[in-house]
Amino acid sequence: MKIVAVTACPTGIAHTYMAAEQLEKAARSLGHQIKLETQGAMGIENELTAADVRNADLVIFAVDIEVEKKDRFEGKKILKVGVGEAIKNPAAVLARAGA
Repeated sequence: MKIVAVTACPTGIAHTYMAAEQLEKAARSLGHQIKLETQGAMGIENELTAADVRNADLVIFAVDIEVEKKDRFEGKKILKVGVGEAIKNPAAVLARAGA
C-alpha cells in the first residue's frame, strides 16, 4: 500500500518528528511504502508532491493542529489521529486505516 502522511503539533518541534518517525517505522515493517510531510516550527518540510498524493492509497493526518494546504488531499481517503496516538501506537493507527 502507498501511504502519505502529514504530522503536525502546536509547537511543531519534537512530537511532529517523533510521530513521523514512528509511522515510518511501522509502515515499512508492514511492507508499505510511506512518504511523510512534517509541518511545524520550520514550516512544511518534505512537502508531498501532487504525484505523491495522487498515487497514495491512503492519507494519514497525525496532527493536533490544522493541516496547511489541506485542499491537496480532496477526494482521498483520510484518517485523522492525534500526534500522541501516532507516537504511542503507530501499528494500531495503520490497522485502523486498513493498512
